[in-house]
Amino acid sequence: MREQVEKVLEEIRGWLKADGGDVELIDVSEDGVVTLRLKGACHGCPMAEMTLHSGIRRVLMDKVSGVTEVKAV
Repeated sequence: MREQVEKVLEEIRGWLKADGGDVELIDVSEDGVVTLRLKGACHGCPMAEMTLHSGIRRVLMDKVSGVTEVKAV
């Protein structure tokens, strides 16, 4: 599953980088929890929570079977 998550994150990075941000994959647990670190302009941005849940989480859960949650550290 980690490889699938990485592939989808590569697709997502384009729109994050357009705003000066990025995302780093920290972990994918056996129960489908994906842990990410927002970087660049995304780190500390007031809209980061919305980006994570309405953008990244939605795309990962739609495209990668088995993803149960997406959280940031």
